[in-house]
Amino acid sequence: MGVPHDLEFFVDPSRCIGCQACVQACSECNTHKGHSMIHLEFVDRANSVQTVPVVCMHCEQPTCAEVCPADAIKRTEDGVVQSARKPRCIACGNCVIACPFGVPEVHLAEQVMMKCDMCYDRMSVGKKPMCATVCPSQALFFGTRAEIIALRPRSTPMSTFRFGEQTIKTRVSVMMPRASASPQHLDVTAAMDDRTRGRSLKLAVVQDGRSDDTVDTDDPFAAVQV
Repeated sequence: MGVPHDLEFFVDPSRCIGCQACVQACSECNTHKGHSMIHLEFVDRANSVQTVPVVCMHCEQPTCAEVCPADAIKRTEDGVVQSARKPRCIACGNCVIACPFGVPEVHLAEQVMMKCDMCYDRMSVGKKPMCATVCPSQALFFGTRAEIIALRPRSTPMSTFRFGEQTIKTRVSVMMPRASASPQHLDVTAAMDDRTRGRSLKLAVVQDGRSDDTVDTDDPFAAVQV
C-alpha cells in the first residue's frame, strides 16, 4: 500500500516554537533505529530564538539520488525519497554536499546515509508521520491541500523553489504568507539577502496617569522613557 497522492506534508516555519517534540518523536519511528531524521535550525540565532523544522523535501528529481555513485537512493512511485540502501551505500557523502536543503546525513557508525523518509513505514499503512502527530503548534501538518487552505486562509503552500538558475519541485510544501499576487516559486538564493523590515508603531506614553501622548518608532523593541 502506497501513500495516497491527495495526502501531503506541509511545513509552516512561522508556527515552530522550538519545543523539539518532533525531534524526539522522529527517533521512535521503527525504521530510524533510534536516530532522529528531523532537526531544528535557528533562523537568526544572533538576534532571535525563532526556529524552523528541517525535513526532507522529497524532490521530484532528487539531486541526492542523481549524484549517488552507487545508485543507493531511490524515489518511490508515490514521490517519497528513501534513505540510502545499506547494501549499496558507500558513505561517500556526495548526497550531503549536493542537497540544496541540507537534509542528508551520513551516520559513520552504520556507514550509511539516513534522512527523513516521512515515516514511510507508517504512511504506507495509513498513519501520519511521527513528527506531525506530536507537533503542538501544527508547524508540521500532514493532510490534504484543501484542509491546510481551510485552516490557514492567510497562507499559501509553496512547493517550487529556485536556486540560482535551477528550479526544484518538491512533494513537501512550505507555508508562505498569502500575497495579492502569489509568486509561482520561492527564490531561495535571492531570499538569502533579505533583511527584516521594521514596522512603524505608535507607543502610548503613560504620564501622570494619562496615556494620550504617543511616540512614533520604527523599532518594535524601542523603550520609551518619560
